[in-house]
Amino acid sequence: MTQANNLTLICEQCHTQVNIPPLSHRQRAVCPVCHHTLISYRNNACEKLLAYSFSAIIFLLLSLPFNFLTFKASGQKHSIDLPTGVTVLLEQDYLSLAIITSLATVLLPGMVLIGILLLSLAQIKQQRPFYLPRLFRVVKALLPWSMAEIFLVGTIVSLIKITELADVTIGMSFYAFIGFSAFTALCVSQFDTTRYAIWLQQGMPPKPKPLTESQASESIQRTWALLFTACILYIPANTLPIMYTELFGQETPNTIIGGVVALWESGSYPVALIILVASVVVPVTKIGILAWLNFSVQREKTSSQQLRIKYYRLTEAIGRWSMIDVFVVAVLVSLIQMGNTMAIYPGQAALAFCAVVFVTMIAAMTFDSRLIWQRWKRLP
Repeated sequence: MTQANNLTLICEQCHTQVNIPPLSHRQRAVCPVCHHTLISYRNNACEKLLAYSFSAIIFLLLSLPFNFLTFKASGQKHSIDLPTGVTVLLEQDYLSLAIITSLATVLLPGMVLIGILLLSLAQIKQQRPFYLPRLFRVVKALLPWSMAEIFLVGTIVSLIKITELADVTIGMSFYAFIGFSAFTALCVSQFDTTRYAIWLQQGMPPKPKPLTESQASESIQRTWALLFTACILYIPANTLPIMYTELFGQETPNTIIGGVVALWESGSYPVALIILVASVVVPVTKIGILAWLNFSVQREKTSSQQLRIKYYRLTEAIGRWSMIDVFVVAVLVSLIQMGNTMAIYPGQAALAFCAVVFVTMIAAMTFDSRLIWQRWKRLP
C-alpha cells in the first residue's frame, strides 16, 4: 500500500522545495539539501497512534493511585505515590519544583496523549471539527516539554543513589509509569506532524514563509540574549548546593560536581557518568554549539553547512535530558522525609539549573536553522 498522491513540500529547515512521489509502507522522504525528514508513511498509522495513545493514558491513570516507592531506614518507613510526591514538595514550600515536576511528568504528557488520541480519531473518521487545527498546534508546541521518560530515568538514578542508605521497595505505580513512558515514546516517535498538517489543511502542504532581514536579525539577537542568560544562570547552578542531606541533625550541602565526585568515590561509576554528562557536559556543549551556530549565521558563513545542521539537530535532541538531575532531586526530596533522622531538601541550584535547561531549549527553538542555508542580509 502506498501514499495516494504526489506532494510538493518546502523543507522547514533549509526552505528547499522538494517534489515527493507516492511513498510505500515504512518509507520516508528526505530533503536532498539538508537531509531533514520531510514526511513519512506507515500503513494504519492513525490506528496505531490511537492504540498507543489510549494505552499510554490507561497506564498513566494506573500510575497515579497506587504506591510508587517505599523508603525504609532506621526502623522508619515512608511511602509515596505520584500525587503524594508533589504534595510533599508543596508541604516543604517548594512550589516551583512541584509545579515543574507535575507539569513535565504527568500533566503535559497527558495533554499531548489526549491531543494525539483526538487527532487520530478524527482522521480515522475523516472529521475536521473547528477546534482541531488549534489542538494540533497545542500538541506540537507541548511535545518538547513532555518529559515522562526523563523522569523515569531520573527515578532510576535516584534509586541507585539511595540503595546504600536504606531499603527501597518499588510499587505498582512504578511499573505502570514504565508502561506509560514506553507508550508515550512510541506515540511521539510515530506522530508525523507534517502529515497531520497536510490533512488538516485538506491536502494543501504547509508552506513556510521565507525569512525577511528583520526576522533573521531578530532570531539572532534573541538567541544571543538567551545564551547570555543561560551562561549567567549556569554559575549559581554549579556553585550553589543543588540539595541538602540531613542525617541525624547534621546537614550536608551537595553541589552537582560534588555529587558526581561522591558517586564516583563510592563506586557508582555509571550513575556518576550519567549525572556528569546530563548536568555538565550537555548544557555546556549545547551553549557552545548554539553560540557557534549563531556566530556563523551572523557572519554569513557558507561553509560547513552539513556539519552545522547536524550539530543543531544534536542540540535539539539532547537538551531536555539535562532535567535528569532536577528530577533526581524531586524524587529524593519527596521520598526521604524522616525528620532529624534523615531528610533531603532541594538547594538554590535546583531552580537555577532548571532555568538553564529551559532557557537553552528556548534558545534552540529561537535559532532559525534556515539561516544556515540562506544569506540573511540579502533576503527579500
